[in-house]
Amino acid sequence: MTNTLVNLLNFNRQGMADYFVQLGEQPYRAQQVIQWIHQYGLQDFAAMTNLSKSLRNKLTEQAEIRLPEIAFENTAEDGTHKWVLRMQDGNCIETVFIPEDDRGTLCVSSQVGCTLNCDFCSTGKQGFNRNLTTAEIIGQVWIAVRKLSKQNGFHDHSVTNVVMMGMGEPLLNFDQVIAAINIMLDDFAYGLSKRRVTVSTAGVIPAIYQLRQITDVALAVSLHAPNDELRNKLVPLNKKYPLSELMLACKNYFKEDKRRRVTMEYVMLAGVNDSEEHARQLVELLKDVPAKMNLIPFNPFPLTQYQRSSNTVITRFRDILMAAGLVTTTRKTRGDDIDAACGQLVGQVKDRTRRHQRYLEKAKIRDNSS
Repeated sequence: MTNTLVNLLNFNRQGMADYFVQLGEQPYRAQQVIQWIHQYGLQDFAAMTNLSKSLRNKLTEQAEIRLPEIAFENTAEDGTHKWVLRMQDGNCIETVFIPEDDRGTLCVSSQVGCTLNCDFCSTGKQGFNRNLTTAEIIGQVWIAVRKLSKQNGFHDHSVTNVVMMGMGEPLLNFDQVIAAINIMLDDFAYGLSKRRVTVSTAGVIPAIYQLRQITDVALAVSLHAPNDELRNKLVPLNKKYPLSELMLACKNYFKEDKRRRVTMEYVMLAGVNDSEEHARQLVELLKDVPAKMNLIPFNPFPLTQYQRSSNTVITRFRDILMAAGLVTTTRKTRGDDIDAACGQLVGQVKDRTRRHQRYLEKAKIRDNSS
């Protein structure tokens, strides 16, 4: 039987206002309902006491607040928390919360699997099924806030930052991601600062320009290589959008705010992209780009051919970048004992691309020949 109820999680405030107008109600009701859902965590329309009884009855008959199902959750020794969330169609995604002394960062997924096929990423090897809806994206935030709240589900700002760095390429699900971000930023929902919401991309250049026109949330770029030849292998999207064009887009992203910088994510792969020459090439590539570097020790996953660079190599690489004036940090590995570290999110994807099957076959051939 087809579900005809309208899921209100799909609406940002403007979308909610439009919906209430369609119901013959005043648009200001959107602000009230957004607040009940996202600040107070209510799913029961009858408990929304500042709405008229007739409106509450109307919503009960025609609408719902439908969340992904929590299929599994686990907490790592370092406090990192992972949820496996099951969608209505049976696909699963993963969401991760990383607690730190001065912040709590939620890593949110935007697709079931990933359309891209980055060579070092386990998510990419799972294949791709579909984009997530706005409700499925913001539902991850809703669930995390309730689970982490110390005030009976109330939004108590335990989640201070959101990074669109989970499963998927956010800019290939542009409209749904933007709608979800609007809810994250809404003062009547989660009230996050634009500086505390980050969209990560492998380099979908037209969408980077579009994002800049719509919002000035933080931008992170999955760089991972300092030249086109190597990046073509590690990040195949580079064949369509090469580094020269990507750097130009990054250079212009914060053109009106000289204080802000694009974060360049760089996974450290032993013997692949971690030489001193690679570091010098990075310095040259980024010399005119307002950027800061985030070096990420590689997190191994089953059947991968890659290994993590040693701490000594990573430190030497970082020192070369910093000596050239590039602000550089090395990301602390978190949650790897529950497969919640960067690059390890896999979910359960009904792969429409057969990519996962091809990857398993290729890995089997590689293992048999070694």
